[in-house]
Amino acid sequence: MKRIGTGLGAAVAACALGFGAAGTAVATVEPVDITCTNKSDKTPGGQQPTCKGSSHTQETENQNNSGFAPPGRNK
Repeated sequence: MKRIGTGLGAAVAACALGFGAAGTAVATVEPVDITCTNKSDKTPGGQQPTCKGSSHTQETENQNNSGFAPPGRNK
């Protein structure tokens, strides 16, 4: 009887911890504008970080909620 109670208590605790942890952290990784380059691969003055012209290339970096690029998830 003691073993059944212990096993049941452990199962209930595992479920409670599992449900509590499921909704606590949501990490999203989204592309963020980091720089703008022209045809010479140089950054034009006054264009950072988002491009303001059709002849420029927008460079982005995947970042998580804290503003860091996660390893292996870049570009």
